[in-house]
Amino acid sequence: MTFDLVPGRLSVPSLSALAAFEAAARHGSFTRAAEELNLTQGAVSRQVAHLEQVLGVSLFQRVKKRVSLTPAGSAYATEIRDGLSRLAAATVSAMAFRGAAGVLHLGILPTFGTRWLIPRLPRFIEAHPGVTINFTTKLVPFDFGREPIDAAVHFGDPVWPGAVLHRLMGEEVVPVAAPSLVERLGLKEPADMLRAPLLQQATRPRAWANWLEKQGLPPERALMGPRFEQFAMVSQAAVAGLGLAIVPRFLIEEELRSGALVVPVDRPVSGTEGYYLVYPETRAALPAVIAFRDWLLGECGLSA
Repeated sequence: MTFDLVPGRLSVPSLSALAAFEAAARHGSFTRAAEELNLTQGAVSRQVAHLEQVLGVSLFQRVKKRVSLTPAGSAYATEIRDGLSRLAAATVSAMAFRGAAGVLHLGILPTFGTRWLIPRLPRFIEAHPGVTINFTTKLVPFDFGREPIDAAVHFGDPVWPGAVLHRLMGEEVVPVAAPSLVERLGLKEPADMLRAPLLQQATRPRAWANWLEKQGLPPERALMGPRFEQFAMVSQAAVAGLGLAIVPRFLIEEELRSGALVVPVDRPVSGTEGYYLVYPETRAALPAVIAFRDWLLGECGLSA
């Protein structure tokens, strides 16, 4: 890669060359890349060859009619793919400003999003019709430095360097089960819970241990049971009678109202962690972030 004489200015390859390389790397084929980009195979090959000349390294190993990434090519493809995704997201966001208040790229926890947030969104859209929200779901904290996210809903402790956090709510978790399982196993007292399979939620590995300890029960069986990635899956497994789940009460209100789930021993446990709206300090002045922040805090009975 070459540098201009002006400090701070870097001469980078053309977007067409980068796009040709990324497509060829993804498909492992110049021909399939050409089909995707509506180019000839020769044009893709020339773009990649020019890119290799600019970089001074080989990106592909060429054996007869087959190509495969070199170690340098593999590393470069990962970075370029991320960069092109960012460019695409930035372009869509810029286009969305045409006659609108902007776009909010929001990261959410899957079950929190489907059970609590999305049912309330019509009120936000009515109040802010010019804001478009794009959703991304993830079970672990987002990396604002690498992912095109403006804000996220986070569960945990209020520790996120370089970000602004607003506590939305805490939670109380309760054991729940299908009525048939409760009746069959005679689940009436805390100690009875140990007779049932304990359904596990992957991101809350200590949920059962904490509940059992608060009841004065041994936690040895706390991790024994089928494991699921999301609360929605754990809840459905409980509805199906596969075992006892321990979940935030506000995420299963529908099942409790319908009777699909019951709380055999209503001894909720609350922790110090909570749900937070979090966004980078660099995004704090975005109109879409401000509008969503003020609305969401209002939905939680809070103020900015």
